[in-house]
Amino acid sequence: MDSLTLLQQWWQEPGKTSLFCPIFFCFIILFSFLFLFKTTRNYYKLNLPPSPPKLPIIGNLHQISALPYKSFTSLSNIYGPLMLLRLGYVPTLVVSSVEMVKEITNNHDVIFADRPSLTGVGIVLNGCLDMAFGPYCDYSREVKKLCVLQLLSHKRVQQFHFIREEEVEKIVERIQRVNGAPINLSDMFTSLAHNILSRSAFGSLYEDQNGKYKSFGELARKTMNLLSAFCFKDWFPYLGWIDHLTGFIRNLKMIAEELNEFLDRVIKEREALMNDNEKVEDKNYLIDILLYLRKEEQELHLSKDNLKAVLLDMFVAGVDTTAATMEFMMAELIKNPRIMKKAQEEIRRVVGNSKSNITVSDINQMEYLKCVMKETLRFHASGAIARQTSANVKLKGYDIPAKTRVIINTWAIHMDPTLWDRPEEFLPERFLDSTDDSDGEQKNPLFSFGTGTRVCPGMSYAYAEVEYAIANLLYWFDWELPDGARVEDLDMSEVITIVIRKKTPLWVVAHSYFP
Repeated sequence: MDSLTLLQQWWQEPGKTSLFCPIFFCFIILFSFLFLFKTTRNYYKLNLPPSPPKLPIIGNLHQISALPYKSFTSLSNIYGPLMLLRLGYVPTLVVSSVEMVKEITNNHDVIFADRPSLTGVGIVLNGCLDMAFGPYCDYSREVKKLCVLQLLSHKRVQQFHFIREEEVEKIVERIQRVNGAPINLSDMFTSLAHNILSRSAFGSLYEDQNGKYKSFGELARKTMNLLSAFCFKDWFPYLGWIDHLTGFIRNLKMIAEELNEFLDRVIKEREALMNDNEKVEDKNYLIDILLYLRKEEQELHLSKDNLKAVLLDMFVAGVDTTAATMEFMMAELIKNPRIMKKAQEEIRRVVGNSKSNITVSDINQMEYLKCVMKETLRFHASGAIARQTSANVKLKGYDIPAKTRVIINTWAIHMDPTLWDRPEEFLPERFLDSTDDSDGEQKNPLFSFGTGTRVCPGMSYAYAEVEYAIANLLYWFDWELPDGARVEDLDMSEVITIVIRKKTPLWVVAHSYFP
């Protein structure tokens, strides 16, 4: 949603119109110009990257649409792959080429690994350090290593396969029971992603005892929506007081309190189940491992709030991103019957007619399915968390000041016609032979999970979950749109919070396949 629309919606809320007066705007303009003078006077001495013309106060915000990555791409086509915008009062470097990303990763990775300090993150995480949204430091590195080792490693991913099997089986049975009636796959994928992660992290599914939320996933999703909402302080630091008037800060504090109550209950229940004589290797779930390490006072100090921050990271970063990938993957298969037929033929050939379930070994033989997965990640980038420079740095001869927000425009790179043949088409075949014979590396790497120090640690976990779920849906069912809907009219429009998702739910009809 663009900034002007956000502002319009805010003014239209009940009780806000009384503030809409000349005196109010005089204060805004006065503070804005004072801050603008203070923050821009030193910039004139630097050799900054190219930048579009800016308006007073709002900078380049008026040029950013509801889908920012497309606006960034259009502007980068004019001003180059390194482009400096001013979004409100925030200097923002937009990186839109694979060469620039490699330059950052290879030569300046640590300087570009920091995160901006955002109001919502600070309140929700209670000022605690975490591994995803907080600053890059020794603690964030150690927590990330811990989560990779204990939950997201290849070994752990395979150990949790029984959870994927059980939850996907439930989804298959639900679809079989509706007997050809239209189903909302978008909701099913969100529920599936939450249930798998909840059981992997907590050991079971937890429902809110006061009945306000059906699950922790629903609470985490509300948190993510708040974190992606417009915050005046994050874009106009001298106008942070407006966030109190709008109720934004109050809502953040309320959701933080609800999260604390929810996680306190989970931690209390898991602590009661812990056996002091058990070793950490015997712990099956992430929360048990974290509680064990906290109790034993390992080198990595984990306060109770730190532990909660890690758990929240897992849900905010792992549920909607995975659900969105499954959603887009099935939508593209339905929109492209040729590709769906080819994928189904491969899956049914590999699995055969004598098995009652699909195994990990089967998935490893599904080369074309893996290509469909990669093409989905290329064609529908899931979004990225902004970075921030921790020091002044030179990049391709340009001066990049410290505290500059950095956005790597994954969508622009994945749609670059110099890298990809017919990038505007959904073509999984492009990945059938996508390695460089000289060194075995992929010719045109995907950046859907980030890159460098801040690469998402959940890549193997996401691949295992998505491929297994989609393989089952394609094996057990034939798919079509509801009566009257045409494939060419399937709405593929997108909406973005922290994650890019389909704007409209994916409604489909499934017909059982009997091998």
